Amino acid sequence: MKTISRRSFLHNTARMGTAYPAMMALGMLKEAPVHAFALPGQSKKQEHIIILGAGLSGLTAAYELRKLGYRCTILEARNRSGGRCWSVRKGSMNIETTQPVQTSRFDDGLYFNAGPSRIPHHHQLTLHYCKELNVPVQNYNNINEGAYYFSEGKGPLSNKKIRIREIHNDVRGYMSELLAKAIDSKQVDMAMTTEDTQKIIEYLRAEGGLDIDKLYKASARRGYQEAPGAGERTGRIADPHKLGAIIQSGLMDPDFYNVAEYTYELQMTMFQAIGGMDMIASAFEKKVADAIQFNAVVTAIRNLSEGVEVVYKTPAGEKKLTGDLCICTIPLPVLSNIEHNFLSDTSRAIDYISYISTGKIGLQFKRRFWEEDENIYGGITHTNNIITQIFYPSNDYLARKGILIGYYNFNEKARETGELNYQQREKLALEKGSLIHPQYAQEFENSFSVSWHKTAYSLGGWAVYTDSERQTLYKALLKPDKQVYFAGEHLTYLNAWMAGAFESARNTVTAIHARLSEQQLHYPSKK
Repeated sequence: MKTISRRSFLHNTARMGTAYPAMMALGMLKEAPVHAFALPGQSKKQEHIIILGAGLSGLTAAYELRKLGYRCTILEARNRSGGRCWSVRKGSMNIETTQPVQTSRFDDGLYFNAGPSRIPHHHQLTLHYCKELNVPVQNYNNINEGAYYFSEGKGPLSNKKIRIREIHNDVRGYMSELLAKAIDSKQVDMAMTTEDTQKIIEYLRAEGGLDIDKLYKASARRGYQEAPGAGERTGRIADPHKLGAIIQSGLMDPDFYNVAEYTYELQMTMFQAIGGMDMIASAFEKKVADAIQFNAVVTAIRNLSEGVEVVYKTPAGEKKLTGDLCICTIPLPVLSNIEHNFLSDTSRAIDYISYISTGKIGLQFKRRFWEEDENIYGGITHTNNIITQIFYPSNDYLARKGILIGYYNFNEKARETGELNYQQREKLALEKGSLIHPQYAQEFENSFSVSWHKTAYSLGGWAVYTDSERQTLYKALLKPDKQVYFAGEHLTYLNAWMAGAFESARNTVTAIHARLSEQQLHYPSKK
């Protein structure tokens, strides 16, 4: 039986895009939650790796490759690092394909995260890098029962802002009542003992807040019309909304039930980088700053018989750069328009993988009325209209001013919004938001909007795949195209998350190190 060395095994798995998990399986890397990344061996020839894009994946790749002794050059089209990991502050600028340059007028110290804004507690690699790079984090209040549901429509509860806790507890109560009645009348076929059935009914009474007769009649869980207090102030509980009214008003539609508590990635606890998510990118940039060339717009990527050549434009003119290998982290809608000599399967994947349309707007207010007037501290208000969501900041509670995310929408709603100019987007966000918060008119100061599918050098929010595309297009990019490797959130099952960028970068670094170490083992450099 033919034996294979660990180095040869890693080289072969690297070609399949699985080197990083293979090393984990072999015990060559420390397991989560430590996530230390110490690959065996060092580069002896200091091979030159060209990295296209200074987003999180590109920065991480350079950071880890340089630890291993490789020479790296990062070409970044923008004048900043981070890519879609971007916090908009005073003076921030953005370029959209159909709009003039936009410059933020936010006050000093205020910001909103135009890209990723949340870190799930189980994204251990993201938290690992925050710890390794000394980026402090704080709790992100993703679920707030005190925020609102607002349904535009014709139902009896439509066009009214209703606290989330009211709908959640009423629906939970009614569903528990219906199931308890069905079990009680033996309309549910359950192969259980009478004792077990009684335990389920007791659970439903507790879960739904049912009375002794297994009826839902509301409780303090859904809030008060008059809050309890001193003396005789016992508090007055509001009557529940009728189930029919909830249904007729669309409050059991996907706009409202497909939310955080049912989504694995959005369940608490969640975190955010203190001071803005771009603190993570900034921390990486400090480690590899001397390797980054900003304002370098790639126009061609060519595999050579040996090595790779990249052509790019700078304010000083066109330049060429050659290296041993290349890591391309450029978003695929952008890469699709760059000249290359990739194989047909690679080129097809680049051209056909889709990215979601999405956009956000930050609205600065002179007063944090959502806290002062409505006791909302963090969390999200959901609506079925075009703005989709309003995000309340989970930082600087009780401060004087603040920035709301006035809409965060997707797909057709995002495309419709993206066709508007900046002033029209602002007007839309204010008009729709005022239906929920009439304080908008009095307290608003200025805005900044980002349509990611129209933003230069991004042209989309994140990659989306069908099941069949995962088996074809996705797998085509997991493998290197000769001397060019691909990395980014679009090459993981963690699309839209920073963790995807980190995981992909590590996988690619492992693959490259295995390949170059194998070459050095069999083909030592000549003296």
